[in-house]
Amino acid sequence: MNQDYVYTSEMPVGPLPNLFLVADGMGGHKAGDYASKCAIETIVEAIESSHDTEVVPVLEKAIRRANEVVRDRASADDELNGMGTTLVAATLDKDVLCVANIGDSRLYVVSGREIRQITRDHSLVEEMVRMGGLRREQARSHPDKNIITRAIGAEDDIEVDFFQVQLSKGDIVLMCSDGLTNMIEDEEIRMILHGQRDLVEKAESLVAAANNNGGKDNIAVVLIEP
Repeated sequence: MNQDYVYTSEMPVGPLPNLFLVADGMGGHKAGDYASKCAIETIVEAIESSHDTEVVPVLEKAIRRANEVVRDRASADDELNGMGTTLVAATLDKDVLCVANIGDSRLYVVSGREIRQITRDHSLVEEMVRMGGLRREQARSHPDKNIITRAIGAEDDIEVDFFQVQLSKGDIVLMCSDGLTNMIEDEEIRMILHGQRDLVEKAESLVAAANNNGGKDNIAVVLIEP
């Protein structure tokens, strides 16, 4: 069952010039795939009807609305009880990328010999790394690596992280679920993106590499060339 859900629009969505979303749902039975789909559809609808003009308020209000809807539907249906989803969202205005995230789905910027993780994981092992209780190289194989500390649907009120990135010519933006990053090291991701000819081949090669390394989870990939 695919609990990942992706939305992309290179055309304007409400006041935003474009919109890219990746969500990774969680929950038993069909709750995970429902949570990610519900959250993204709610976010898109909220942005389409938004009267705000600033990017961060547009995204934040839409994400908060998605949190309300996911929680309402979970409380109304026992089969959906406890469902939630990660989210990473991005919109590009000329060469400035605005990013929002909650959970452990990620956004990277890859430029030549450098790969930068822009988002910060909201996960138990990431908290342990930041507090000095766990080395970065140990986090990848830690038994609790899939425990996230923030998600849409988890609490009545949510905290969303926002980032702004200045992009340069030749940069590639990668958005993905942890089905990719749990299977491939960052440096291998950089080499794959640097080595293939076009975006389709790059995306297909990333998914193939993750599957070849075990493919233990759904893999969602969005690539953006400014």
